[in-house]
Amino acid sequence: MGWCQTQRLVAAALLGLLVCSCRSRAASTPPEVAPASGAVPPPYRVVHGWPHVPRGELLGQVSGVGIDASGDVLVFRRASRNWLSASDTLSTEPIAEATVLRFSAETGELVAAWGARQFAMPHGASVDHQGNVWLTDVALHQVFKLDPDGRQLLTLGQRGVPGSDRTHFDRPTDVAQGPNGSIYVSDGYRNTRVIEFGPAGEFVREWGQPGSGPGQFNVPHGIAVDTAGRVYVADRGNARIQVFDSTGRFLAVWRGASLGRPWAIRVGPDGFIYVVDGGDQPQHGPDRARVLKLSPTGEIVAAFGAFGNYDGQFVWPHCLAVASDGSVYVGDVATGRRIQKFVP
Repeated sequence: MGWCQTQRLVAAALLGLLVCSCRSRAASTPPEVAPASGAVPPPYRVVHGWPHVPRGELLGQVSGVGIDASGDVLVFRRASRNWLSASDTLSTEPIAEATVLRFSAETGELVAAWGARQFAMPHGASVDHQGNVWLTDVALHQVFKLDPDGRQLLTLGQRGVPGSDRTHFDRPTDVAQGPNGSIYVSDGYRNTRVIEFGPAGEFVREWGQPGSGPGQFNVPHGIAVDTAGRVYVADRGNARIQVFDSTGRFLAVWRGASLGRPWAIRVGPDGFIYVVDGGDQPQHGPDRARVLKLSPTGEIVAAFGAFGNYDGQFVWPHCLAVASDGSVYVGDVATGRRIQKFVP
């Protein structure tokens, strides 16, 4: 046997050992976030130039985003109004501009705009299984159900009146629908609770109180429900995600340095959990402003984004939505003030 052939056999054997070793580690070690060095290509790329905002128009702070029944992207924005601190006193004067913009997911063109003089401080946005749009307003202390064209179908809470009983909210943050039609509201900046309503808006139950123990919250900022009825809460102030069954029974808590501080949470059509890791940047490094993709058991399987104002980066990521084709849309508040589209 020649020297070159011997070397090739040795190299092949070493490669085989390396592959086996990698397979063994992959089977025993939960997936982790890709290193910041960029040695591993990001699992998503930003779509440059999406959307096409009309000339002379500024989005302002983008606080909520959803995918409607036609696949278009609904952007819930604050237009000319700003909110930079949770301690601010909020005006209940309606925003003059349209606060909901509907963009074509494919072309990025503006399809429709509504919500002028209707909302005072937009926050969360989601679309239910019937195509209805759910919005929260932290200044009005209300939750709204609307049809795809913006006509109000149901209003929960009393306009401009905060409270902590069954008919009032105090700065509600987000809404999610369960598989049985139940509506879950994260409430919110001051009430630190989750409220469940029936499909017609009737009160069912509530759970949560201030604190850091199981079932306690410090700013429940985002909420999502999977097809099995499990409720996921982005417990922002406690830098964790809490998981409950459909009746509010505590199931699990996910937290850690790799998870960061969850601001928003959604269950994708693929069954994975998508999380915005926002806030605390750049004090904790440039990778704190990002999106994480989690398995149903809380393991990180992908991550993308970083702190910055270039395409594909975030300043203060606040909300996200996942489309049926796997595209991820991320909205920025504070100085970011934009919506970005990412594709696998």
